[in-house]
Amino acid sequence: MKKLKISMIAGTLFVLILGTLAHFFYKWSNESFLVGLFAPVSESTWEHMKLVFFPMLLYSLAVIPILKKSYPCIGSAFSAGILFGTLLIPVIFYTYTGILGYHLLILDILSFVLSVLCSFCIVYRFTLTCKLQNYAFLLCAMVCLWTISFLIFSYYPPDIGLFADPASAFQG
Repeated sequence: MKKLKISMIAGTLFVLILGTLAHFFYKWSNESFLVGLFAPVSESTWEHMKLVFFPMLLYSLAVIPILKKSYPCIGSAFSAGILFGTLLIPVIFYTYTGILGYHLLILDILSFVLSVLCSFCIVYRFTLTCKLQNYAFLLCAMVCLWTISFLIFSYYPPDIGLFADPASAFQG
C-alpha cells in the first residue's frame, strides 16, 4: 500500500505541475495545432478541463502498467478519477461564479488544485476497494470518448456556454 500512496502523491504533483504549465503550452508553441489538441487554446471552461484530463491520462498510462499486478483495479479507478476531476472543474467554476456573479483567478486556481486532489483520492480509494471494476470497460470507453471530444472540440467547439470565454459573460 505504501507503493500506491507514493504513486498517488507523485501523480498529484505531476498533474499539478504539468497542468499548470499546460495552461501556457499553446501560446509558448506559437499556437501549434498539435499542442492545441492537448493544451487549452482559449479561456473557455471546456479548454481548462484539459488541464486535469490530459496530464492525469498521461500519468495513468505510465503508472497502470507498473502497478496493475499489485493493484488489479487501478485501471478502472484511474478512469473514474480522470472523469471525476475533469467534471469537477466546470462544477466548481459555475457554482462559485453563479454565487458571486463573477470569477476570480485565485478561485480558478484553487478549483484546479481541488479537482486534482479529489481525482487522486478517488483513484486511491477505488484502487483499494475495487468497487468500480465491474464498470471498467464503460469507464475506459468514457475516457476514450472524452479524449476524442477534446481533440475535436479544440478547434470545432459547439456554440454553447461551456465552450465560450467566461470573461465575456461577466463584462457589463
